[in-house]
Amino acid sequence: MNKILERVKHVLLLVAFLALLSFASCDNKDLNYYNLHMTNVKVVFDWAKDPDAAPASTSLYLFPTRGGRVLRYEFTDPKGGTIRVPTGNYDAICINSDTENIIYRNTESKMTFEVTTRPVDMNSNLSSLDAMAADLPRAKGTEDETIVLAPEKLWSDHAEGIALKLDTVVPTITLHPEVSVCQYTIEIFNAQNLKYVNSVIGTVSGLIGGLLPGVGPYAITSERVTVPFDVLFGDSKAERTTINSSLFTFGDYRADDTHTLSIYVILGNGEKWYYTYDVTNQIHSAPDPRNVHIILDGLPVPKPIVNGGGFHPQVGDWHTVPIDIKM
Repeated sequence: MNKILERVKHVLLLVAFLALLSFASCDNKDLNYYNLHMTNVKVVFDWAKDPDAAPASTSLYLFPTRGGRVLRYEFTDPKGGTIRVPTGNYDAICINSDTENIIYRNTESKMTFEVTTRPVDMNSNLSSLDAMAADLPRAKGTEDETIVLAPEKLWSDHAEGIALKLDTVVPTITLHPEVSVCQYTIEIFNAQNLKYVNSVIGTVSGLIGGLLPGVGPYAITSERVTVPFDVLFGDSKAERTTINSSLFTFGDYRADDTHTLSIYVILGNGEKWYYTYDVTNQIHSAPDPRNVHIILDGLPVPKPIVNGGGFHPQVGDWHTVPIDIKM
């Protein structure tokens, strides 16, 4: 019996030793990081830079400075809230998440974290163009630009060197989100025969494709894109002479880029007209590059021809009309 007990003791000691050895061979950083030391953290979003901002939700991303899994927390209170976080040192990004067009890329680190928007097939996803609007013409020099949806309004901020330790006092992370997109408003006066228009949409070319919120609220990527926008009529249906629009963008480089504003019009009888304006100067010379106001004069939409006679354009072809901007 004593021999049996002695063997059992040896077996138990061996099992305990192997367990201890296995524990010691684990990655202590992962164990400490994920399982051992957690702390409550108060997160404050200070909207002093835009007091009227009230996003429905805001995301906080924490990037461990020594590497590891990126942590994401979601807040429905614009002021923030309290979260549980593994102790350690972090960098941070906050950005509102109440968006549909926005997508994220290269999210493994704060410096590469990219905000961009979804590509769009103008011929299938934009309801204001019907089935006859296939093969939309592109402005010269923009054929290789991706057509992407405009971003919604975005606020963002970032921070570095956040040390979270076990303490009797709850640590606080305070971030100061600010508007991180530009707003372009567009007005076209003296538009003709708008009462005959069935569908109309516009695009602006040569715009920036994305934002790097971990670098700064105005840090942009290098991709050039074309952004479509819906067109609104500015007055009554019977006497339409003005069209308006507004869209958010990530801005432009203000260098040698050119920007073409295009208007696509489909008349009630199926005729399709395509108008282009060079708006480079208006975008580059705007007093506030974050708020660009584009003003255009003239949209010569033709009156449809009825009862025979005159010029009958072939339905299915786009008729291109470049518009010179009066300086």
